[in-house]
Amino acid sequence: MTRYDRYDEDTERTFAALPPAHGRGFAQTWWGQAWLKALEDAAMDAAQVKTGRRLARAGAVGAVSVRPGRITAVVHDRDRTAHRADVLLEQLSDAQWDRFADMAIERSGHVAALLDRDMPPHLVEDAASAGIDLLPGLGDLEPECDCGAWDHCGHTAALCYQVARLLDQDPFVLLLMRGRPEGAVLDALQTRGDTATEEDASRPEGVDAAEAYAAGHVLPPLPALPGLREGPGVPPSLDTESTPPPGVAPAALAFLASRAATEAHRLLAEALRSGPGRQTVDTEPTASQDAVRLAAGDPGAEVLERLGDGSGRTREALAVAVRAWRLGGGAALSVLEEEWTVEGDPLARARAALESAWDEDERPSLRARANRWTVVDAPHQLRLDRDGRWWPYRKERGRWVPMGGAAHDPATALATAVLAAGGER
Repeated sequence: MTRYDRYDEDTERTFAALPPAHGRGFAQTWWGQAWLKALEDAAMDAAQVKTGRRLARAGAVGAVSVRPGRITAVVHDRDRTAHRADVLLEQLSDAQWDRFADMAIERSGHVAALLDRDMPPHLVEDAASAGIDLLPGLGDLEPECDCGAWDHCGHTAALCYQVARLLDQDPFVLLLMRGRPEGAVLDALQTRGDTATEEDASRPEGVDAAEAYAAGHVLPPLPALPGLREGPGVPPSLDTESTPPPGVAPAALAFLASRAATEAHRLLAEALRSGPGRQTVDTEPTASQDAVRLAAGDPGAEVLERLGDGSGRTREALAVAVRAWRLGGGAALSVLEEEWTVEGDPLARARAALESAWDEDERPSLRARANRWTVVDAPHQLRLDRDGRWWPYRKERGRWVPMGGAAHDPATALATAVLAAGGER
């Protein structure tokens, strides 16, 4: 008998039908977007996927039943004909669930997040390294529909789109589909955590000599991570009676020292939160980009003027660049200041995204130039970055300015620009 036996394997959750999703994109979170990618990779007929998206957007999916290995809903065609749609997903074995719990216990951050009802995206990578695929892969979503289709039809695709919205609300739905209700997973983690603590307490001090000799080639564990102060350190004061050397501005130097301390504190906080093995190395910013990064730190007027002059930007241009930086760092700044030609596969993907983002009668009229699509007769624009994300822009006083962060769905990005402008189209 396993620790999961007291939970009914047919545990089922039913989610009420969701309202139509006009004017917004599906899958606002990482989990929902990853689920939809699995659907789009698995479906052989892109037209059926598009039909499913249209049905789900119109609110044609009824209440969704989620249980281990299966999701079910009644989906209505445009003529109101009802079809029962099911999508099957292989459940994880008991051995896989045990490995999942062991993996989570080894990484205390995962345990803390899961017990707090949060599922961090990097949990997927760590689970995969333990041989556990939480998200479905190519061909893992098996469709069944009473309409008679042998592959994904519009009804099963609509169900999958609706599930993406459910994952936005509660990513633990994915664990239930894989075979374990939330309570079973959390109880298993709690039990294993208590057992590990008891084993640690009862283990005698020291290491067996034979074990130490056999593992002699392995380096000892790293020391415990240092504690983190509540805030960055304060640089020494430059307010002295000495005359500064020619070309040195004390206010600018003090600001640089303060920003360096703040950045060091941020990097240390990230390292302590996710571990040294999770750190990515950012591309070294150019002098022009670094000027914007520093300006985003709210320096005084004197320093701000020096940053504008040094980067070749007017006060207004620097203010817009700072706005972009605060929305998305270097990527957002590149979208603001660089125009590039979209061609080949990126252009085909961009056109497909624009084609499928809206129903035919809702699609705005767009005029394309390079990586920028401007809404005809409206002060709104979509800009495509080199990673395939869409950034919303609005024209203000003759200048295009960013209005929000990036989105994978162009409809979501354009809605951001419209909402930021008070709903004006």
